Amino acid sequence: MEEINKTAKIQFFFHPFSADPKVQVMIFVAFLVMYLTSLSGNAVVAITVQINHSLHTPMYLFLANLAVLEIFCTSSTAPLALANLLSMGRTPVSITGCGAQMFFFVFLGVADCVLLAVMAYDRFIAICYPLRYTLIMNWPLCVELMGGSLVLGFLLSLPLTLLIFHLPFCNDNEIYHFYCDMPAVTHLACADTHVHQTALYIISFLVLSIPLLLISISYGFIMAAILHIRSAEGRHRAFSTCSSHILVVLLQYGCTSFIYLSPSSSYSPEMGRVMSVVYTFITLILNPLIYRMRNKELKDALRRALSKF
Repeated sequence: MEEINKTAKIQFFFHPFSADPKVQVMIFVAFLVMYLTSLSGNAVVAITVQINHSLHTPMYLFLANLAVLEIFCTSSTAPLALANLLSMGRTPVSITGCGAQMFFFVFLGVADCVLLAVMAYDRFIAICYPLRYTLIMNWPLCVELMGGSLVLGFLLSLPLTLLIFHLPFCNDNEIYHFYCDMPAVTHLACADTHVHQTALYIISFLVLSIPLLLISISYGFIMAAILHIRSAEGRHRAFSTCSSHILVVLLQYGCTSFIYLSPSSSYSPEMGRVMSVVYTFITLILNPLIYRMRNKELKDALRRALSKF
């Protein structure tokens, strides 16, 4: 009981990127610009889909929900990171606040990965079974798939967060990161974390490998179907609807696999923090840009929306 009370009073601090205040301010400005760019880019995608009735189809419904998930995902880490950059890492966060941030980040990240697999399935049905598309991808199924991604994210993130925050934390309370990332927090525990690291690795492997396998299978069938299209224009049009999604999948799964599937013995706090910057900021900026640049219908709808204003 005494150990639990000590742990409950622990406050975490984030290790600053640099001891030079000027460098910290420069990083703060860069983070702020990336955060606002990510928010505005994803908001534009979500609002464009919402106000254009021509885009009220399953594919764009999933895309809008992906944009909303990414807004919440980056917002779960960015504000605290910005506050700590300005305070040179002196802004404390309680163990409850750290646990809440970890829960929402994992919850939204898992839902994001599952939704990317759902989007691949949607493209598989659209290209391989075009005549049955509206029958198979009906609105009740779309709502169930989106709800299922959130439920799965909740069911995986809650027990994993509780497992990690039942560890005892002692004097070393400086997280070598800019948010409460699971590997970084687990390394601060003053107890054997082998079970916790194994659980984190297994869940990360399942969350990343199963959706990625389903995405790969879907695109295997899609590529086979595209190759059977006789006209070059038809092949180009079919591929263009998938290329943006493939780029987003490669970016997201590449970064998360590097962070969460690397062996704990080779875990590098410096590299983990750098890759997390790429994952939490840069990829969330690139995702809406990729979809907007490579999707003609979305670009046309955005032009029409802008012309009205």
